[in-house]
Amino acid sequence: MEKIFLTAVSCGILTSVSCMANNRQPNIIMFLVDDMGWQDTSVPFYNNEQTPLNRRFHTPNMERMAEMGVKFTQAYACAISSPTRCSLMSGMNASRHRVTNWTLELNQKTDSKSNAIELPEWNFNGIQPAEGDGKINNATAITPLPQILKDNGYRTIHCGKAHFGARTTPGADPSTMGFDVNIAGGPNGAPGSYLGTKNFGEGTPFEVKGLEKYHGQDIFLTEALTIEAIREMKESVKMNKPFYLYMSHYAVHGPYDNDSRFSGKYRGQYDEQLKAAMNENEARYAALVEGMDKSLGDIMDYLEQNPEVAANTILLFMSDNGGQGLNNVRQGIANRDQNYPARAGKGSAFMGGVREPMMVYWPGVTKPGTECEQKVIIEDFFPTILEMAGVRNYKTIQKIDGKSFVKSVKKGKVTEKDKVIVWHFPNLWGETQNKEEGYGAYSAILKGDYHLIYTWETGVLRLYNIKEDIGEQNDLAKSMPEKVKELAVQLSDYLREREAQRPSMKDTGEIIPFPDETLSL
Repeated sequence: MEKIFLTAVSCGILTSVSCMANNRQPNIIMFLVDDMGWQDTSVPFYNNEQTPLNRRFHTPNMERMAEMGVKFTQAYACAISSPTRCSLMSGMNASRHRVTNWTLELNQKTDSKSNAIELPEWNFNGIQPAEGDGKINNATAITPLPQILKDNGYRTIHCGKAHFGARTTPGADPSTMGFDVNIAGGPNGAPGSYLGTKNFGEGTPFEVKGLEKYHGQDIFLTEALTIEAIREMKESVKMNKPFYLYMSHYAVHGPYDNDSRFSGKYRGQYDEQLKAAMNENEARYAALVEGMDKSLGDIMDYLEQNPEVAANTILLFMSDNGGQGLNNVRQGIANRDQNYPARAGKGSAFMGGVREPMMVYWPGVTKPGTECEQKVIIEDFFPTILEMAGVRNYKTIQKIDGKSFVKSVKKGKVTEKDKVIVWHFPNLWGETQNKEEGYGAYSAILKGDYHLIYTWETGVLRLYNIKEDIGEQNDLAKSMPEKVKELAVQLSDYLREREAQRPSMKDTGEIIPFPDETLSL
């Protein structure tokens, strides 16, 4: 991939921020992985040193990208898929768009039941195109990111998982959300199967549609999507139009079907962290990760083989939530091994549930091998991508919470020191309700090094210094009451401003107090 960088440099960085002949709009690839933990890669995202977990995985193409561009070590998303994807598409924090849990069927909640709390109404029908404003209950109408790009000359391509609108609603179909091309995107948040021999789950609620030409073939879903994505990039180049490719993989979400191209190298291999041989599930998971990495490499190879395209193409890499932290799907001690050294995993308020692997490569702009500690959350991608595209005069029906991180990309360092990150999940994820490990209904805030977690059912506030204690084992709430108060007030004010919905107690029917209100009780 060095050839791409050298090509960009040879065009003359001083004449423009990137090598854009005739000031052409850059192509933009948003490469989003599903359920990938921040350590599920051979690229170190913690203290710039490989952990035993990093050494478990083989991701040479992520390494290539890290060497070319900026690696962000404090990138965050929501703990669950749909909220993240709705924030990316809308620029809104989850507390504002209210799609706070995962979506699937029309008018159906996906929450677990509770004997203690009554969950608030939330937008279980997902986000919808602007013209549907008010027509669909329990939904948020937005001006979608791809629609703005399309209106400003881009050919917009969706490839893979959508999962931002309930089945039968307009928002379930990416083509209604501003995408010119929709490859295999629908309401389902996972594939019925990754296997072409099983028609990618045909006949199941999670069937991947639109890839019928691969049915019956011995091909893995990740590979089929990559082939289609590259084909559409080529088509855009033929049309002489800038493209926005949302390469949204179903990988590495379950089911952990066997990708025989890679699983053999992991199956039964001794793992230094687990101090045991990798079991079948873990071997298949590692193969899913490597297959995703091959997809990234295939896209990078296509660019390298087409230097004029490469010199004008920005590549962003991100995951949609933390990696699975439960040992019913991943090997090891639940909530400890899977995202080590972070605690817990997908669905949890702890770092293992929300901290992500993130990288950006911008020809002629990013300095190779840069590491940046700027805090970024998923809604920040909305204004960032539009700024990268040179789109400045746009209007949205929604209020944008995200802030552009273009300055951090260009400078390769922190440019917004006081950045605050807020999460809002007044829901109950279906796979576990272990409140001790950060699951269940919660809201949280990260400011500086301090992470405050509020559990709605119990009213408990926990405080951690993630710089000194990334595993969040030492609760500082009792020893730092003033810091708890400061963050509780800031979190509560943020939620009040967005009219965030709150659970209520079943025994009294009363709405649970905001975090700062519990301090006086």
